[in-house]
Amino acid sequence: MNGPWTLLDGAVKGVAKKYSQDRGAALSVADGRAVVLAVADGHGSAAHFRSDLGSRWAVEEFTACAREFAHEVARVGADAAGWPGLRAEARRLPRQVSHRWRERALLHDANSPAHGARSRAFGPACCPGSQGRGEEPPDLAAYGSTLIGAVLTEDMVFCWQLGDGDIVFVDGEGAPHTPLSTGPDLGDETDSLCEPEPWRKTRAHWQPFTGGIPPCLLISTDGLSKSFADHQGFLDFATGLHERVTEQGVAAVRAQLPDWLARAARFSGDDTTLVGAVTAPPRHSDET
Repeated sequence: MNGPWTLLDGAVKGVAKKYSQDRGAALSVADGRAVVLAVADGHGSAAHFRSDLGSRWAVEEFTACAREFAHEVARVGADAAGWPGLRAEARRLPRQVSHRWRERALLHDANSPAHGARSRAFGPACCPGSQGRGEEPPDLAAYGSTLIGAVLTEDMVFCWQLGDGDIVFVDGEGAPHTPLSTGPDLGDETDSLCEPEPWRKTRAHWQPFTGGIPPCLLISTDGLSKSFADHQGFLDFATGLHERVTEQGVAAVRAQLPDWLARAARFSGDDTTLVGAVTAPPRHSDET
């Protein structure tokens, strides 16, 4: 890639789970001038038995929307006159993603109803704006998933979060920042794409970089943070990863990442997915 970042992407299945409910993506776009990151965590319980599909669609639809947005962010760059327009577009993005996700879930459920066959009368009534009379719209809880995403350029970052999981910046001094954290989770309840109007519950953050880009941006599902005894332990992991990139290089961190995530999954019992963008010191430029 032509930009300053190297991408990290790792995922492991939870202990004793048949298959993972997580999905993740880390993409270089706009000729390397921007990065798109996303993770989604399907809820996975009996009520959400198709959430592996929901998390996959969440990442696919976010990256499709964010890829276009990232091109515009890279084009505007440091021209502050264009920032209000970017922020307005960023506010619209969660609704766009939610609608696209819902369309895929509705189509899948129409062809293979999650809760058994429906009458033909349902068809028209399931569609927005329909005048048809039929059953209530399908309950999309079967596909429920969280979603976290970010668009990063050398000039700024935009990030969005629906539900649990974590976004961490590690700055040039090695200090971690969690711009969308709402504190410790209470139980297993979380906001979800399967709820009505999920964009209204999506948290967002925008930040221009006046002192240079952060050398490390990590996004992870909650299987990673839950593997630590407390939140500080998770933050120490993020700063430790940044330190290892600095000391050992990106290739070494990539090689060790599967073992780190597997260890986390053993402690949390949950699927664990992490994606990130890191900048390597000049002496490791051969790895970028």
